Amino acid sequence: MTTNTGSVTPEVLRYTAFSSDPGGGNPAGVVLDAGGLDETGMLAVAAEVGYSETAFVTPPPPGLDAPPGRGFGIRYFSPLAEVPFCGHATVATAVALAERTGPGELVFATPAGTVPVTVAEAADGTPRATLTSVEPQVVDVDGADVAEALAALDWKPAELDPALPPRIAYAGARHLVLAAATRERLAALEYDVERLKAFMLRLDLTTLQLVWREPTADGRPGTVFHVRDPFPVGGVVEDPATGAAAAALGGYLRALGLVAAPARLTLHQGHDMGRPGLLEVELRADDPRVRVSGSAARIG
Repeated sequence: MTTNTGSVTPEVLRYTAFSSDPGGGNPAGVVLDAGGLDETGMLAVAAEVGYSETAFVTPPPPGLDAPPGRGFGIRYFSPLAEVPFCGHATVATAVALAERTGPGELVFATPAGTVPVTVAEAADGTPRATLTSVEPQVVDVDGADVAEALAALDWKPAELDPALPPRIAYAGARHLVLAAATRERLAALEYDVERLKAFMLRLDLTTLQLVWREPTADGRPGTVFHVRDPFPVGGVVEDPATGAAAAALGGYLRALGLVAAPARLTLHQGHDMGRPGLLEVELRADDPRVRVSGSAARIG
């Protein structure tokens, strides 16, 4: 194909992130040589690929602090718009690059800031990437906005978990965190697409991070979470595995004192869509940034 600028589209690789099975996790398009594409061309490629995100690798900006040959610019486009940061497409891109240049440290200059990624081989031989987010932020959300989100989701206020209050969390992109009181509530996700999209555009949200915290065997709050991420602003009903939201959730849990660092959290996502994925979140006591790890596999 050709882009709207008339240039030939570079090769688009396809990887799934947060799963070693191509049928699980979240698929991402990866363009390793996007230096000749402008925004219009990138958006055209992302729309044709049709995944929730496609990542476009560009030459590193001047002054990027990275090992020689290991620093890159990167941009992310959904089928409808550019987003400032995408975790699963970062993991996919890091693994794609590591397969060509070897494992180790990579540094990406994203629109949200600098994101280091380490790629290593897991015990089973599959590649595994760990990204370090930009510094997270958590802000209050107005009660009227929470009510509008619940109305669009067709959730009742009584179906929320009061132990995890609604907040807007950021670790490269903005996500509204809403916690379901039961796994059943999280599993039954049918929402008003246009109403939720309008709400999210008004608050500059990338996804909603819908979460249920799994209790331990003795009933205490655990470190295992089940999450789902509606993404109508990107032209996708639901994102199967969302690294940016996982990082934001880690920042949210620490900021509200719901998890004490150091801590490791396990997030299950995509099971309700038939694309199971596993995201691991690390909180360090000496660093406010959040680390998100997962495997990736080439599709086709």
